[in-house]
Amino acid sequence: MATHEGIEKFLFLALGAGLVLTVSGCGNTLYAISASSASSKVEEARELGAEQYATYDFYLATEHLQKAQTEASEADYSDAANLAEKAEEHADKAIRLAREAHRGAGR
Repeated sequence: MATHEGIEKFLFLALGAGLVLTVSGCGNTLYAISASSASSKVEEARELGAEQYATYDFYLATEHLQKAQTEASEADYSDAANLAEKAEEHADKAIRLAREAHRGAGR
């Protein structure tokens, strides 16, 4: 039984190590996808005039995206991906607010 338990422990540790390596290896890919999407949304917000109509959320979107890029340059992809997701959330809100402002102005 001790041998069986030893094998189970080894397999468990190997599986855990493999999972950690897999997740950490995908971090830059997840960041790249999140950053690309956030960047597109920030540009859309800019084109809709969010700098004027949704100043706060547009600012937060651009700042979060910039910080995400900084974190990625330091290979901290987990934080970078989270910041890019926050940037996209704020950009989405800025887009919504800018569109509402355009509708209200009859544009």
